[in-house]
Amino acid sequence: MQPGEYPLWFQITEEGPVHIGTPGEVSHGSIEDADYSGGFIPWTHAVYITSMADNGDGIVMAVNRAGFIKLKQEPAGIALYYFSGGEIFNQHTVGGFVFYGDDPVVLIYSDDRFLDSVSLSSFQPFYGTWSFNMNSNIPFPVEVPAFKFYPQSDNWIIDTLRKGDDDFFYYRAARRNNSRQEINTLRTANLSHSGVAVSLEVFHNSAPHKEIISHPSLPELPENFFYTGIIFTADSLAALWEEQIDFSIGAAGFVIIKL
Repeated sequence: MQPGEYPLWFQITEEGPVHIGTPGEVSHGSIEDADYSGGFIPWTHAVYITSMADNGDGIVMAVNRAGFIKLKQEPAGIALYYFSGGEIFNQHTVGGFVFYGDDPVVLIYSDDRFLDSVSLSSFQPFYGTWSFNMNSNIPFPVEVPAFKFYPQSDNWIIDTLRKGDDDFFYYRAARRNNSRQEINTLRTANLSHSGVAVSLEVFHNSAPHKEIISHPSLPELPENFFYTGIIFTADSLAALWEEQIDFSIGAAGFVIIKL
């Protein structure tokens, strides 16, 4: 695809990114053409882009309940690749996205928030780390050595993974022991090594601060829509957008704009 006079809008679905507007039509697509039929869903179960980053070989996006997206500059334009995580991603929440070496890694886990009593009765704790590369058709599981000290066989769930501004990786492990919940917050300079405990204050301060995303090239959004991330390439930008109400997300996607 080749960004031109008009922005290229995409909506995220369980089947992958969908271009809003029909290529070849005289009229150009806009966010007004997004499909809202899915309604609002709690963020833990909604399909949206949780984060994106540029590793020097393109822009990689982690998609909650779906998989990965990669945008790569090619001679003919920007190529879009979608790597569906299938059933395993569809059933779990993205808890973090980092680069482990040069490899993009997503943490997924089972989240029991917003579940009804019937769903809670069959709830199964789970977490795992997944990656992809340009030689794979689908994401594949990868081992993160720092996590081996919190095995699922002992009922541990790791539900958060991020890289702080101090270049440390931060993660949280939790498990329920009878009626008491045990929580460990840790950090490590290298995911190949075990982490050391940090206070809840240090852990919370490692989270990215919410900022208002703005740029002169970004079109104005309708009510209840927000830009949630932005990244620049040599001659264009990619911005994430979401429809939000309280803790729920409706339509979501990204836009590519030529600068």
